[in-house]
Amino acid sequence: MKVSKIFRGDRTIWVVFLLLSIISLVEVYSSIGLFAYSQGSGWPTGLFLKHLFIVLATWVVVVLASHVNYRFFSRFALLGFWISVVLLAVVLMMGGRWFRLPVVGQFQPSEVAKVMLVLFVARQLALKKDQAEELGTFLSLLIYIVGVVVLVLPENFSTAALIFLSCYLMMLFGGVNRKWWWRLMLVGMFVVGAGLAVTYVRYDKSTREETEKTEQLLERSTTWGHRIHSWLKPNPDELSQENMSRMAIARGGFFGKGPGNTVHARLMTQAHNDFIYAIIIEELGALTGILILVLYSFFYFRCIRLAWRCKGRFGAFAVAGFGTMIYLQALANMCVAVGVLPVTGQTLPFVSYGGTAYIFLGCGLGIIQSVAADVYEEKKEETPRLAGEESKLTIIDDTKEEKQE
Repeated sequence: MKVSKIFRGDRTIWVVFLLLSIISLVEVYSSIGLFAYSQGSGWPTGLFLKHLFIVLATWVVVVLASHVNYRFFSRFALLGFWISVVLLAVVLMMGGRWFRLPVVGQFQPSEVAKVMLVLFVARQLALKKDQAEELGTFLSLLIYIVGVVVLVLPENFSTAALIFLSCYLMMLFGGVNRKWWWRLMLVGMFVVGAGLAVTYVRYDKSTREETEKTEQLLERSTTWGHRIHSWLKPNPDELSQENMSRMAIARGGFFGKGPGNTVHARLMTQAHNDFIYAIIIEELGALTGILILVLYSFFYFRCIRLAWRCKGRFGAFAVAGFGTMIYLQALANMCVAVGVLPVTGQTLPFVSYGGTAYIFLGCGLGIIQSVAADVYEEKKEETPRLAGEESKLTIIDDTKEEKQE
């Protein structure tokens, strides 16, 4: 069987995924030592083998999903959405952020919600294409998105923000009323900024005692305040993850110290996860760091190009949504590593230590490749199509089966 028959879709995206996977295996093995010791594993080989298994399993997931007609995912978008909502509600009532399963380990419902909400919003935008600019359509979609965000927010602000931004940008791609879209965007930026300012003030030294009294009631708010405080007023003498990340980047220079020659990963419990980008620069240099940014940017460019060329609206919106989510998450992680943003807890897609996030992002990538395979097999014209504009391309209704049901 030809390789092209197995790896269907966009070849450039496959190459990007392969390069990120190779970098992931090298750097996770190099940086996982302290985490393995803190977990009682002692030797990092066991955790690395687990990561290797996750990476290989994700490749299988992407390949299998790319061989499924993307319209199939539209059928189960509604059911998957409500299942993810139930899982989020259950884990919230349990007071945690994940379930612990026998074989999988930590299972994060928020990662399921990422995928299901993108599919759900894409389906709704496709079904309501004729009412896209109506205020009712805008508000109905917003209610669903905010509902999921509210369930995620108490335990993970950055994930909630990532989900909202990705789906909100999908609405813009889908042709919703731009006047209301921009108005709400400005209001949201003001509210979030004010909220973060309040959490920062609460954590400031002048109000530290009052914060400690209510720490149990506002535990996550205290965490956010600490992260903003550490970002705006860093203590250069503190051996924090943020400071060691910046020192690792400074030590790496332009060409790096070579694979396995990290110093700071030996002192960082999250070197394999949240701050792996800093370790990459320490070992492989700023040149490789720039290359990784280019890889993610080129990946996003290919996704938007596929969205414009896809005849089916559901497929176009799904590709735009997943591409935006992966790209924004990558930017957030890299910006934290270099000190542009406070710590968010977001991993570097397809590079950081694997788990629920790695596999479910692989599901999104597989759907992107499924749409790409459909685009290339149809051999359509390459004239870009913007949502809501007439095009020479014949636009098909890829949610027809759902309407009939």
